[in-house]
Amino acid sequence: MEISERIRSAIDKNNPVVALESTVIAHGLPYPENLEVFSRLEEIVYSNGCIPATVGVLKGKVKVGLSKEEVIELVEDDPIKVGTRELPYAVALKKSAATTVSSTARIANLAGIEVFATGGIGGVHRGPWDVSQDILELAETSIIVVSAGGKSILDVKKTLEFLETFQILTVGYKTEYFPMFYNGLSKEKIYRVDSEEKIADIFVQKRKLGIKSAILVANPIPKEFEISGEEVEKYLEIIEKEMEGVKGKEVTPYLLKRLVELSNGRTLKSNIKLLENNVELACKIAQSLKK
Repeated sequence: MEISERIRSAIDKNNPVVALESTVIAHGLPYPENLEVFSRLEEIVYSNGCIPATVGVLKGKVKVGLSKEEVIELVEDDPIKVGTRELPYAVALKKSAATTVSSTARIANLAGIEVFATGGIGGVHRGPWDVSQDILELAETSIIVVSAGGKSILDVKKTLEFLETFQILTVGYKTEYFPMFYNGLSKEKIYRVDSEEKIADIFVQKRKLGIKSAILVANPIPKEFEISGEEVEKYLEIIEKEMEGVKGKEVTPYLLKRLVELSNGRTLKSNIKLLENNVELACKIAQSLKK
């Protein structure tokens, strides 16, 4: 694993660092918006007094703190998508790979980073049995993950049940309802926390108690960028009929691409805004942790 000098220096000086995943850049957003979003997210982290640490695998080398040039190289190298399980495969075969929530959380934790911002976590899918590695990784890794709840394709109740079963504390930032990505709030209740300072304190107390799992911070998308559940459901019904033969790690990239097409770009705009919103909150939490 190669940790960039700026990240290593920040960790050594106990400065706040926020981890970012590379799957959203390589597989979740179209070109050239993906590179623009990478630059924008890093700018947000810097402007909030933190250091960004984008994580990925470049030709078999696990990288913490990818530069823009390395991100471009990663995207152009036709990267595979890897969770924690597939990391050794990518490293041993010297492949380039974009890291998901699970692998980014594992790598960030190994590097000594305590806060990670993403879009939405994976969970229990609707339809045929499909459970994301994200939940199992967060059960094993002590990190704060800031997301807009679960992806729209998930079964909300089953996802929350798995989070509880695997002892992943899920808290809503200024809400007592679990958010669902573009769709705003679901009807499923979670614990409410009204400040980043309280989230940091919960994490500190968790470590003192020896609880190894992550804290999932569910941060609702700003109201003005919500897309109604009814509208997204209409698109999902179309997509589900198309997806026969699309399985495993191909599901989310295919689904996100089709949602952008069917919504005339509205889901792309919402996706970017919720990412920015999550990164800002992650920075505030990372600052609070250092205080």
